[in-house]
Amino acid sequence: MTEYLTVSVLTKYLKAKFDRDPYLERVYLTGEISNFRQRPSHQYFAIKDEKAVIQATMWAGQFKKLDFKLEDGMKVLVTGRISLYAPSGSYSINIENIVPDGIGALAVKFEQLKKKLTAEGLFNPQWKQELPLFSKKIAVVTSPSGAVIRDIITTVNRRFPMSQILLYPTKVQGAGAAEEIAANIEAVNERADVDILIIGRGGGSIEDLWAFNEEIVVRAIFESRIPVISSVGHETDTTLADFVADRRAATPTAAAELATPNTKLDLLAWADDQELRMRNRVTHLIQTQRERVEKLANSVVFRQPERLYDGHIQKIDHLTSRLQNLTENKIYREKHRYELLAGRLTPAFAKLYEQKKNQVDNLVQALLLMDISKIKARGFSLVTTHSGKIIKSVNDVQTGDQVNLELSDGTVRAEIK
Repeated sequence: MTEYLTVSVLTKYLKAKFDRDPYLERVYLTGEISNFRQRPSHQYFAIKDEKAVIQATMWAGQFKKLDFKLEDGMKVLVTGRISLYAPSGSYSINIENIVPDGIGALAVKFEQLKKKLTAEGLFNPQWKQELPLFSKKIAVVTSPSGAVIRDIITTVNRRFPMSQILLYPTKVQGAGAAEEIAANIEAVNERADVDILIIGRGGGSIEDLWAFNEEIVVRAIFESRIPVISSVGHETDTTLADFVADRRAATPTAAAELATPNTKLDLLAWADDQELRMRNRVTHLIQTQRERVEKLANSVVFRQPERLYDGHIQKIDHLTSRLQNLTENKIYREKHRYELLAGRLTPAFAKLYEQKKNQVDNLVQALLLMDISKIKARGFSLVTTHSGKIIKSVNDVQTGDQVNLELSDGTVRAEIK
């Protein structure tokens, strides 16, 4: 009797075959990337040629190690192992390593970074700085033991020995070289006395020159406020440092010539020319000032100095007359205002005086009516006790009491009976 297998059992069997096959444990493939779309972590795409396609998986840890970008259509060399995914029954290659095929990984990285930085405008000619006419101090970022620094020193001493060379010893290839180059470019820019900066090294392979293609170096050159001359490799070598630098020199000697564009004879000729220019300028200035002095000396003001203050005297007279008129008008207005107020106040004060006088007369009459001497003169008397208390009622005295009768012309004593 025939025994039927389940799909899962068959798939499990095939997966075991895949996992145990030594020929599938490490596979080397060449092909073209297809259906690539970068994901946040693991990457899933395909590798194909003209007749077949295989799915590919690249875990996040491996993908982060890439120093170039994967792109659709890119020809690559892939190392990985073949595995079967049971739930879908499909097989794929788990990529352990991947490099560009043909032009090489560094060339791909070079073109990708160049494209990126070009889009950002770092190579735009508008950012290029002019090289100084005279360089008192020239900084050089290079290896202290290479031929670059020797050629630069020789050329500068021959052409313009007054320039001072400041060497910043720098590692120019291998691990850490890019970071050291960028750090020294920044260090040079911290100085205020450097006129120009040369960076460079001798020739070599693209791997040897790669430090000058690193993004950190390119950006350090772009940010430099000091003009930069790049002299990397031979004349046929090209690095991204050459694109971003203010000037590119094919050799260290050419770099030194760009940094010292004037020889000693050029300097003497320039000094003579400047002396002549200064002499002509001073002569012209003296002549101009002399003509100005003569013009002033012949002016009407110096011939008739009183005309300097004629206008001021007229102005003072005008202001004095105006002030006098204003003062007189002010006095007239205030006097008229006083007269108006006085005419209004006089009747009011007279009426008020009459009212107050009548009030005083009335008070005087009231006081006179209360005067005891006047009452006594009309025949009345004031009766008081011996102690001087006024007797107002018959109940205030008793028979036999002695009382005083105060009359208008004296006092008499009487007894109550």
